[in-house]
Amino acid sequence: MTDPVLARLAADRAGILERLGELLRAPSVSTDPAYADGMAAARAILIRRITEAGFANVRLLEAGGHPAVYGEWTGAPGSPTVLVYGHYDVQPPDPAELWHSPPFEPTVRNGRLYARGASDDKGPSSIALETLAAFLAAEGRLPVNVKLLLEGEEEVGSATLGAILDGNRALLDADVVLSADGGRWRADLPTIAVGSRGIAALEFSVTTAVKDLHSGRYGGIVPNALHVAARLIASLHRPDGTPAVKGFLDGVVEPSDAERRSLAAIPFDDAGLFAGLRAEPAGESGYGTLERLWYRPTIDANGVWGGYTGAGGKTVIPNLAHAKLSMRLVPGQDPANAAAAVIRHLRTHCPAGVTLEIREGHHSAAYLVPDAHPLLLAAEAALEETTGTVPLRVRNGATLPLSDIVRGALGIDTVMFSFSTSDEDFHAPNEFIRLSAFDDGFAAWVALLRRLGKQTAADYAGFRR
Repeated sequence: MTDPVLARLAADRAGILERLGELLRAPSVSTDPAYADGMAAARAILIRRITEAGFANVRLLEAGGHPAVYGEWTGAPGSPTVLVYGHYDVQPPDPAELWHSPPFEPTVRNGRLYARGASDDKGPSSIALETLAAFLAAEGRLPVNVKLLLEGEEEVGSATLGAILDGNRALLDADVVLSADGGRWRADLPTIAVGSRGIAALEFSVTTAVKDLHSGRYGGIVPNALHVAARLIASLHRPDGTPAVKGFLDGVVEPSDAERRSLAAIPFDDAGLFAGLRAEPAGESGYGTLERLWYRPTIDANGVWGGYTGAGGKTVIPNLAHAKLSMRLVPGQDPANAAAAVIRHLRTHCPAGVTLEIREGHHSAAYLVPDAHPLLLAAEAALEETTGTVPLRVRNGATLPLSDIVRGALGIDTVMFSFSTSDEDFHAPNEFIRLSAFDDGFAAWVALLRRLGKQTAADYAGFRR
């Protein structure tokens, strides 16, 4: 017997892609004020869509940054209340010349939908929203109480999300968060992500003289700001790739034997990964690729600039250089302490006579879902039901700021249930989502919501903090 909600989703496939296309055409880049109109357009589309779907109390939640979109359906007394999360902001499209089709003009090629935000996170968020709308259209109700939170600042570290949560605790009170953001490991292997790394970011500048200087008149007698910045960055690691920053690894726990056995059970092709990237393996010695990606922290330079970068040559010794650093953190690390350790290291290693300025960015702690959390178990059961395979538990090497922020503000856990895939070039040119993700996602979201409808709010009482 065909599930009525799945039948409705299948019948409305063209409409679903058309509505997603409208959202993808809104250039909602949160980091750049030049895209303010695109952000506003995306919010307007979402407000209209969830209102038409049947959600009540639809509004914007603001705390000084880009607003979040909120809506609720609370007609299931005694059932769990699930805060369904997604985000409507996207990364900048640059460099635009590397796109094979315009980044904000959705284009289907070879079973893939290409556009900025297709995979992160408008496509996966639309899977969740369309499933909820189909339940309301086909059955007039949802299996559980649902509160929607569609954030506008995930791509800038969820800058005001904590303030939004603090200012709307009663409105956003729920038993658990179900996130349409987060991603799956592979399209051909059922997995569920049970953790993500944290992040801490900073930017530094070094000044070595009062102005740029002629490289013939002053070369070899004054410090070069780019050289200083490069040496500072190089000093962050030992030759074997181990972080050389004193105190940075404080709190980091080695993978247990059980965790290493679990990693070994995951089908993973090291050679295929690096061949596809045309890169050689790198990183901390003594650990495998998945251990480095999920269980070990990193310190990375994200950008270095200074001097002359235009066409042709200009023989100067730069007096000013800048660098952006980010740290991916693992459970046990405190983001503020990790950032402080790197700052101390930079100050200690900065040469005499050089001015060093440091600006800290956003922080977020690593996150792990409790092993026996009822939503996690239900999500695993839904994936097994729809794929015929017991899903493997994996981690996400990236950061989902929401998880740490919402745990601190509301005292509830987050389970990631996204159907984007790690190879879909989010944050890069030619971002895409597989069209098959919609079939996989709709089936799993329907199965999960029906399972949650058999739970009660009391099932979650022991997991709230």
